[in-house]
Amino acid sequence: MICLNESLTVGYRSQGNNVSFEYHSHQEYEVYFFHAGSCRYLIHNQIYDLEPGDILLMDGMTLHKPNVHPHSEYVRSVVHFLPQWIEGLLEELGSLYLLDPFRELGHCLIRTGENEESKRLEKVIDHLNNLRKNSGLLNIYQETEIKVLLLEMLIILHRFTQKSGVKPLNEKVGKAKHAESIATYIQANYMKKLDLDSIATELNFSKSYLSHLFKEMTGFTVMEYVMACRLTQVKYLLEMEPGKSIKEIASESGFESASHFSRYFRDREGITARQYRYQRLQLFEK
Repeated sequence: MICLNESLTVGYRSQGNNVSFEYHSHQEYEVYFFHAGSCRYLIHNQIYDLEPGDILLMDGMTLHKPNVHPHSEYVRSVVHFLPQWIEGLLEELGSLYLLDPFRELGHCLIRTGENEESKRLEKVIDHLNNLRKNSGLLNIYQETEIKVLLLEMLIILHRFTQKSGVKPLNEKVGKAKHAESIATYIQANYMKKLDLDSIATELNFSKSYLSHLFKEMTGFTVMEYVMACRLTQVKYLLEMEPGKSIKEIASESGFESASHFSRYFRDREGITARQYRYQRLQLFEK
């Protein structure tokens, strides 16, 4: 059985931008609620310029990263939850469809304009956060209340996605369009041998323009993005292909050297690839 501590994390109106925002992925579904300040958010190969009241839904495994100006205000709420923790309840209620926005869309932007429904959602997240902070010695009643609040959150979000709130972004122009074309190319080719010269040549950009544009729009370098794509694929295969060797997985994901892969994985994850695989497989055997 998956316990609460492994299933749900909540942050309500977190402020400040003095942390390093890495390009990352995770197993949990994510609800990201932007309240105030300035943020350009990169998910997969799309760039979202956020407005107060915007909500991002993410399946977690899609690479994502906020790009925040170091001197700007930045206020957001975030909920991460493992779908396995709530699926049993949803199934009993005949409500598994509430997870469809994450499963079917992968990620999407909901532009609420800070309407009444979004204010209701904010109150639910605030309540969830307070309960979660005080759940050190959790009893069955507290866990039930937390699940009920999570259910209410999913109902509100599903209602948003059934209305006109989900925004397919307008066609991009200029820098955003170019940055997305770079990200799209890398997503399709990260398993190959890539460097700045080959990417610039393939996309018909100068190397200087490619480097500066991508850094400006996303907050990290082209090769950092390449490596993040490779790392995410490795993490996916470590869990989904338990019979495949780590060396094979590293090679299939674009790492040319086993020793370089080992160092890179440990530097980024804090554990070895073997330890990561063991932890992920153990989690879902509980």
